[in-house]
Amino acid sequence: MEKPLVFFSQLNMSEPKEKTFYKVIHAIGKEASNKDIKNSVSPEEAVKWGESFDKLLSHKDGFNAFTRFLKTEFSEENIEFWAACEDFKKSQEPHQLLHKAQAIYEKFIQNDAPQEVNLDFHTKETIFKSISQPTIHSFDAAQSRVYRLMEQDSYTRFLKSDIYLDLIKGRPPRTTNLRRRSRSFTFNEFPDEKPDLAIWL
Repeated sequence: MEKPLVFFSQLNMSEPKEKTFYKVIHAIGKEASNKDIKNSVSPEEAVKWGESFDKLLSHKDGFNAFTRFLKTEFSEENIEFWAACEDFKKSQEPHQLLHKAQAIYEKFIQNDAPQEVNLDFHTKETIFKSISQPTIHSFDAAQSRVYRLMEQDSYTRFLKSDIYLDLIKGRPPRTTNLRRRSRSFTFNEFPDEKPDLAIWL
């Protein structure tokens, strides 16, 4: 069932702070694609990224390498959504929460969003109902699901990719062929998965 788009008449999207945030979430991940992973990353450091997904994302070069890999599979919306949620949770003022929540919803959540992430109906519906009065936890369930999807699906392929193998062997980055991957993989395959919010604390 299609849900109507949400419009907030009280939002003044012409305000500089909100414009800045829109630019930020549209630019997330671009830094990784516009510059190669530098050879300053030691093979020893790269090997540590294979110990856990959390170690990979907590390292700037690891985050960039993983983003570069997701771009080869046309699934970078997942890491960009995760990063936008991380930024969202740092908001201090209610008006910041409202504007950022709307920006995230329009870019990643609503049906036919430009970078729609793969979420189940219940999670989308919960966000839809709370978006007019968001809290810093409004996207926790969605962020956790996307994290788990990347960890259990994309991360395992990343560890076998040329991008990662070149890093742990100390080779310079090579040109990567882009390939489109099916998005039939859904979160419904993990019905018992519970959000683990401690991983971001």
